[in-house]
Order: sequence, then C-alpha cells, then structure tokens
Amino acid sequence: MDRKEHEAELEEFRATIRRFATDAFAQKAAYWDEHEEFPAANRALLARLGYLGLVIPEEYGGSGASIEHASIFLEEIARVCFNTGLICQLAVNGPSRAIEILGTPEQKARWLPKCVTGEHMFGIGISEPGAGSAVTDLSTTATEDGDAYIVNGQKAFCTGGTQATHVLIFARFGKTIGAKGIGALIVEKGTPGFDIGHPGPKMGGRGVGEVELFFENCRVPKENVLVHGDAASTKSFRLLMSSFGPERVGNAAMCLGVAQAAFDLAVSYSSERTQFGRPICEFQGIQWKIADMATQIHAARLMIRHAATSLEDGFPKPLDAACAKLYANEMVQRVTNEALQIHGHYGYTREFPLERMVRDARGFALGGGTVEILRNTVAALVYGRSFDQRRG
Repeated sequence: MDRKEHEAELEEFRATIRRFATDAFAQKAAYWDEHEEFPAANRALLARLGYLGLVIPEEYGGSGASIEHASIFLEEIARVCFNTGLICQLAVNGPSRAIEILGTPEQKARWLPKCVTGEHMFGIGISEPGAGSAVTDLSTTATEDGDAYIVNGQKAFCTGGTQATHVLIFARFGKTIGAKGIGALIVEKGTPGFDIGHPGPKMGGRGVGEVELFFENCRVPKENVLVHGDAASTKSFRLLMSSFGPERVGNAAMCLGVAQAAFDLAVSYSSERTQFGRPICEFQGIQWKIADMATQIHAARLMIRHAATSLEDGFPKPLDAACAKLYANEMVQRVTNEALQIHGHYGYTREFPLERMVRDARGFALGGGTVEILRNTVAALVYGRSFDQRRG
C-alpha cells in the first residue's frame, strides 16, 4: 500500500470510529461522570464488536492493528466519552499488550483470547502509597516458595480495579533495592490474600474508579510470572517499562481527543454567541484563542503520529513517546481551559460539558508518568545518561 492509499485507509478508519463512538457513546457520556458509574454496557458493546482486541494478534482472536490505528481509535473514543476511552486504553495499551510482548506462548494462549471477548479485564498495579513517580522505590515483594511466589504489599490508584478479573503488578523479587529485582506477575481476583479496596472519590474519569490493592501472603503460581525480577541488573525493569511505551502514546491520543472535542465546542459557540451586537468570533481576542488552540492541537497530532510510526523494535521510541505525552498532557489543559473561558459562565455550569472536560483532562498529566518525570526522561535521553534524582 502506497502512502496515498495508507492515508485514505486511515481516514476511513477514523470516520468509522467517529460515527460509531458518536452513535454509541455520546448520549450517556455525562451520565457515567455524574453517577460515578462504570460504563459496563459500553465495554460489552466494544467486546461484541471486537474492539477490545484491536491490537491483539489475529492468532489470538484480535485484529492485529498498528499503534497508529490504536492512537486514532483512542482519540475518537475519548473525543466522545472519556470514561469509555479509559476502558479502551486499558484494553489497547494495558497489560494485554505487555502479555503479548513479554508472555510465554502458554500465557498468551491462556489470557489473550479472553481479553478479546471481554471475559478478562486486566488492571495495572504499579504505584504504591510510598512509590509513585519513584517507582523504583516500590516495596511489594514476591518471595519464592516452591511452585509459587508469596506476594506481600499494597498498590494504589489501580484504574478499573473493581471490575478487573486480573491485575498485573510490579513486585520486587528478592532482597534488592532500586530498579534491580523488579519484575511482574499476574494475580487473579479471588486469590486468597488478595483484597481490593473501595474506589475513592476523584476529580475526573469518575466512571472508572481507582482502588487500592492489598496483598497479604498471597500465593501466586509461578506460571503467572510475566517477567522475573533480575537481582543482578536493571534489565527486567527496563524490559517492563519499555513494554508500556505505547501507553504513553495512547495517553497522548486521548488528550488529543478531549482537546478536539473542547475546541469544536468553542468554535461552534463563538460563532453563535453574540455580544455587543455581533458574534464573539468577530472579536480578535477570541480569534487569537481559537488560533492558539488550533495550532496546539495540530502540533500534538503531528507528535503523536510521529511517535506511533517512528518505531524501534516495533514500539515507539522512548524520546518520541515521552515528548508526545508531555506536550499533549499540557496542551489538553490549556485547550479545555480556554474553551471553557470562551463559553463564559455557561462553561462553568454543569449544563455544558466543558467543566467535565477540564476535570477529565487534568488526570492525564499524572498517570503513566507525570509531566515532571517526563521532563527528566526527555533530558536523560537527550544527554544519553542517567541522572540521580535523589541528589536533587
């Protein structure tokens, strides 16, 4: 397929997803937020149509789509319904992708087909109460005991953890410090010693709750180990982190979708709203806001496209992914805030979706690497060296 045909195919895919998302999810987007209710019906529909398996290889029942297609998919879903976008992000760039990259043939055959059908829903347990950005400070342990590992520890902010049937957790294998010894294993809901907390109230993304996970002498079979922690080096940790590289691009794509929705509303409203006897779009102050928003959205879309297509070993280059997420995280906050401003006090009311978009957008800059950590990452990649953050 030549470039022209490829572009035409992508635009057709975008149009298909946009129509589907608008028809299926737009009407109840505000409902999930207001009632803090998980969009179970939306997830069931996504499963029935095969979208939960968008990037899973065809041999396991998925579509085997590219990161580029996944980015467009997430953008268009988030443009209509942020909470449904979170469900899609978990399915497209969450643990199932890590399993597809790092899992054994047996693990892939065991878990991936049921991810496609929606029978399995995976959450992620990385952050801890005392180890957020400093993920290498995590204290959850996995201690070998015969044919299993005994897991002890606590995880925080597990998105969708209440509904998850399985959770992929990062844990420390052996008595190590820092990045050495960190690996990952999958814990099934209902395993003795594994408890899930109640969702806490949060600012945005309120339809997909976040919970704490508790492990007390939780016995996990060895066949559930995705990556065994390497006590002699940081190799296993770096392998795990690289497998979640597409998550940053997906996060950026969702930012783009929310920003595009806010921008479209601002353009429409400013064309219709009149003050001083004329539409407010005729005032230069509004024109400049719209121009800046359009420029920032365009720049984010180009950065995301570059990260999704300039691949290394099949995955986004770390620098490209970090730059795309960093820029999109801050762009969506500026754009949604300006869109609300253009709507005036109407934008501040809950009768308009702008206040919800502002709330939803804020969380992007926290999950999957804060914008501060991303700046550290970008600097380290530019300099080609590591910096010890503990020294300030």
